[in-house]
Amino acid sequence: MMRWIYLLASLGFTLKMLTLTPTAPLDQDWSNIAALVAEQGGVPNAVAGIIFRNRLYDTIFEVIVFTIAIAGVKHLLADEKPQKQIHLFPDRASAIMARLGATITTLVAVELAIRGHLSPGGGFAAGVAGGTAIGLIAMTSAPAKMEEIYRRWHTAAWEKISVLAFLALAVLALTGITPPMGEMGALLSGGFIPWFNLLVAIKVALGSWAAVLLFIRYRGLL
Repeated sequence: MMRWIYLLASLGFTLKMLTLTPTAPLDQDWSNIAALVAEQGGVPNAVAGIIFRNRLYDTIFEVIVFTIAIAGVKHLLADEKPQKQIHLFPDRASAIMARLGATITTLVAVELAIRGHLSPGGGFAAGVAGGTAIGLIAMTSAPAKMEEIYRRWHTAAWEKISVLAFLALAVLALTGITPPMGEMGALLSGGFIPWFNLLVAIKVALGSWAAVLLFIRYRGLL
């Protein structure tokens, strides 16, 4: 029965998309659409304006999906036995290069998180860079030490706080409550967009940290 319901729903959606009437005239000049989006968002990076303003509703669910993915990793690996011995990088040169790469990607992550709305980049890219840095450090450090640092700084709690803060600001933005847009090109411009960038970067980086630790604990270095 459910199969027929899904089939009819898919057919109805397809017909709706085929008969959808454009809401804007086809002869409209779209050459300055990026400039228009940037002006409406109040930030030079039009992509940030789309993600955190025009498509904020979609971005909320993207953050939720990432949160569920991290929770899924914890759940699926919970019943596995930890590795008795985890082999790190065998030579010192590889460890030094990995830590150098971690330093560079950390600087990139900070730059993208703070200034991602002013130049190419943003919260998701910053989080990926931060997660990469953490992964490189984890591959060259004792797993017990990394987990001890993770617990000492209450990283899991900060990850959850970043998600809740993002959702709270998103609700305010969707209801029309936003701070002043500020001056175009300034660090504090675009309303909530700089804060969205920062919170997403923290969430993705800390979530990646949790996933990396779990994979190393139960699977070793992949």
